Amino acid sequence: MPSVKVYKQTGEEAGNLQLDDSVFAAEYNEALVHQAVVAQRNNARQGTKCALTRTEVRGGGIKPWRQKGTGRARQGSIRSPQWTGGGVVFAPKPRDFSQKMNKQAKRGALCSALSEKLRAEELTVVDEIKIEPKTKEMVKVLDALKIDKRVLVVVTDADEAVVRAAGNLQNVYTVNSRQISVYDLVANAKCVMTRDAVKKIEEAYKA
Repeated sequence: MPSVKVYKQTGEEAGNLQLDDSVFAAEYNEALVHQAVVAQRNNARQGTKCALTRTEVRGGGIKPWRQKGTGRARQGSIRSPQWTGGGVVFAPKPRDFSQKMNKQAKRGALCSALSEKLRAEELTVVDEIKIEPKTKEMVKVLDALKIDKRVLVVVTDADEAVVRAAGNLQNVYTVNSRQISVYDLVANAKCVMTRDAVKKIEEAYKA
């Protein structure tokens, strides 16, 4: 059973925390993690871009000039793609980019990403974060934990002040433990979790 050091928000050690094997000791499956990230990114796409082909552009029904004898290149319609105001050759159309992953695959990818964060020593567990909803307070906590990289802070519903305090920090991203995703873990160099957030994740994803 893996364990991790628990720190106070002042940076002092506050003991160890035993972690669930099925969540934080899973084998790293790079292909599954990649699939989860691609699916999440595609699901975020709107797919609403649209342009008109030459058959959909209004006008251009008459041949602009006769075929021969003018000295100009032959043209059949002023709505051809080479004309200003003409149609687009391979016009983008609205489409659905969403990809589906089953629950077991999603769970496996998340546990794999969490376990890799722990093995790479990129996961920091904090006993609790009790601060006022002010940016300078969050900066003090991160400085005390010696975190100077892009970081994901995982909290629970009770940590609304943390979310507000980190809102103006460029490289700090907060997420509720119920909404954590594989992309969140992969996109950030460090991950900070409260003890309660760890428990919530284990309850939701343990085998």
